[in-house]
Amino acid sequence: MIVDDSVVIRGLISRWIEAEPDMTVAASLRTGLDAVNQLDRVRPDVAVLDIEMPELDGISALPKLLAKKRDLIIIMASTLTRRNAEISFKALSLGAADYIPKPESTREPQAADIFKHDLLQKIRNLGGKVRRRATGLAPATAPTPATLVPAAAPAALREPISHAAPAQTVASQAALVKRSFGPTAPRVLLIGSSTGGPQALMALVADIGPVIDRYPVLITQHMPPTFTTILAEHLMRASRRPAHEGVDGEAIKPGRIYLAPGGRHMRVVKQGGNPVIALDDGPPVNFCKPAVDPLFTSAIDVWQGGILAVVLTGMGSDGMRGGKEIVAAGGSVIAQDEASSVVWGMPGAAANAGICAAVLPLNQIGPKLNRLFSGDRS
Repeated sequence: MIVDDSVVIRGLISRWIEAEPDMTVAASLRTGLDAVNQLDRVRPDVAVLDIEMPELDGISALPKLLAKKRDLIIIMASTLTRRNAEISFKALSLGAADYIPKPESTREPQAADIFKHDLLQKIRNLGGKVRRRATGLAPATAPTPATLVPAAAPAALREPISHAAPAQTVASQAALVKRSFGPTAPRVLLIGSSTGGPQALMALVADIGPVIDRYPVLITQHMPPTFTTILAEHLMRASRRPAHEGVDGEAIKPGRIYLAPGGRHMRVVKQGGNPVIALDDGPPVNFCKPAVDPLFTSAIDVWQGGILAVVLTGMGSDGMRGGKEIVAAGGSVIAQDEASSVVWGMPGAAANAGICAAVLPLNQIGPKLNRLFSGDRS
């Protein structure tokens, strides 16, 4: 169900969806009020909901839609303004599954192409989870990654859309190969996340105050500019510790949370023997910018085996390759489990690669980190 007061946007999205073999448009509506009134009739799996609409805007329509259909996947769509970023975060707290930034102009072919790709991937992965649950099928272990490629990126860097049906999980989570935690006590916490990540991150940082107080925490969340600024503010409130977007050349210190800024990779380098932030405006990695792998791999030169990395909910496999290198250097990786993940792509890829020392529900990761950073090695 497409809900947007722009006839141009509704027409574009409708054509894109109808061209996909595994999707169909249930309804194309102008206002949130239309969506609420017609929900019982059209019964969509997914709603793409604009924020700014007449009669009933997206943030007001959201709880009314979920009250009528609890399993409705709602993707909020908005332009990249601070106000809309704030509203999108509020929408996540009210039950929206995800958000997508709309291009300022659909007349720019690259911007429209990227918006199309991202939207279809989110619909396919999030909507597919509902379908698999309804039919009793096992979820995919690593869905195709969502793209956060800037408009300037050449088409060759953008991932083709896959129409293939999601792969079945080969082994149950209990049968996943797990390895021992590394022998070296951790000296830094690295976290990677994507779809569902903001909610997971806020819950996690609220649980790990003792870790943050004594060690630096560095996070890469797949997210565009402006949104990362708002996320850092939310993380600061949730953790009650300093949290901000990383600044190029900034010294990394215990007691702080550093978040990769939207549109730039965040790496770690040594400067005068001390760890500092190095922001990178290079090409996307794993079709994402910022990406998790650059953070994970760069940290090895600084902390060697003293790294504990956590891979949270998200589409794709970003973080798996960097996690392999962390483990090879003597560090450890924890992945969020499938049941508590919005999408078990990134954590599923890490878990199925056999690099994880633990695969845990979100509410158990914080207590586990507190114990590990206090000296427990099991």
